[in-house]
Amino acid sequence: MPTAANLLAIMPFPDIDPIAVSIGPLAIHWYGLAYVAGILLGWAYARRIAANDSLWPGNVSPISKTQLDDFIVWAALGVVLGGRLGYIFFYDLPAVLRTPVRALEIWNGGMSFHGGLTGTTIAMILFARRNAIPVWSLFDIVAAVVPFGLFFGRIANFINGELWGRLTDVPWAVVFPTGGPFARHPSQLYEAGLEGIVLLLVLAAFVYGMRALKSPGFITGVFVCGYALSRIFVEFFREPDAQLGYLLGTNWLTMGMVLSFPMILLGLWAMLRARRQAALQL
Repeated sequence: MPTAANLLAIMPFPDIDPIAVSIGPLAIHWYGLAYVAGILLGWAYARRIAANDSLWPGNVSPISKTQLDDFIVWAALGVVLGGRLGYIFFYDLPAVLRTPVRALEIWNGGMSFHGGLTGTTIAMILFARRNAIPVWSLFDIVAAVVPFGLFFGRIANFINGELWGRLTDVPWAVVFPTGGPFARHPSQLYEAGLEGIVLLLVLAAFVYGMRALKSPGFITGVFVCGYALSRIFVEFFREPDAQLGYLLGTNWLTMGMVLSFPMILLGLWAMLRARRQAALQL
């Protein structure tokens, strides 16, 4: 257990202004730049994967660079609308029902990954059907690049001093301006490392080393499982949302865990389905 002395031993929070650029009344926040960086880098990486015919079934890419360019708008809408609606329904519904305008106040809670995933999935299904693209292959190429957005998003959370971790006395603990005079886990950086860097490298190993894109849906399953396991692990270090706290009278179960547990089963199902379909085509 952390001692009072340890908890009050202030480790200063990095003095980073949440506003990256300010020109008169126009203010560009790091959070917005994180979304832009994640989408642009993910798009560039997706174009590289799509251009490599040898990675795909029959050695023919199922999607062109032009189609990927068109999909960016669909993906952005899915992420933003799904992410915001997901946060409202999963984390903040009572407050929004009391004050509906709160739904537009993205600085009050922000976005939900699980909601963004749902919104993007709907966008992918609609776009794939409209453009005659195999939906599982579109799922795979998007899954392979999502860690870019997760990495930059979590770094932005850290810069904003939000979604911080639980009390701790580890040497790398941080005292966040909005977290009281207590040292906390920088859980945003844990998530950036696991959901961003580690998951990106794991997926790249499957894409390029194991040619997993030849089994449509397998990369999607790896991503869904990998994200869920990373999120559940970090939830043990992350402070739960204040309006929800811990669930079911526990001191460990959080909404993030509840939403992630089914993802493990879904990811395993996607991988098994992909392998079974690939075996039938041999």
